[in-house]
Amino acid sequence: MSFSVYPSPKVSDVVVEPYNALLSMHQLIENTDESFCFDNEALYRICTETLLIKTPNYSDLNGLVCNTMAGITTSLRFPGQLNADLRKLAVNMVPFPRLHFFVSSYSPLLSEANKNFRAHRVHDLITQLFDPKCMMTDCNPNFGGISQLRVCSVGRCQ
Repeated sequence: MSFSVYPSPKVSDVVVEPYNALLSMHQLIENTDESFCFDNEALYRICTETLLIKTPNYSDLNGLVCNTMAGITTSLRFPGQLNADLRKLAVNMVPFPRLHFFVSSYSPLLSEANKNFRAHRVHDLITQLFDPKCMMTDCNPNFGGISQLRVCSVGRCQ
């Protein structure tokens, strides 16, 4: 399993980052069973538009990645019959061995100003999960097909 952050010209300050990302793709295809992709441009957009941070820094971007990684690996940390391990995730979510790149999303994404005043309803959480503005990779799933889907819910909703 790998969590890969792909570069963006808006956030990147190193010239060779796109080359490194391209060269690492072969290793990710051959040597990982599951690869969760994050795009620096999408993370930057989430920080500026959704979380209303005027100038996001690396700790803001890393916070998004950390929260998403914690959500993905929740089933490893908490016991239960309904919790599926990552092996089951790979068996059920990867139709072909080379197609093991996942697009992640996280909900609720709320700015600090709205965090204490918003109720978390299930409809709002699901709507935000599938909103292209809240995807951790800069893509629009409405233009393609979703072959598999997994939603992990932790906590109580109203």
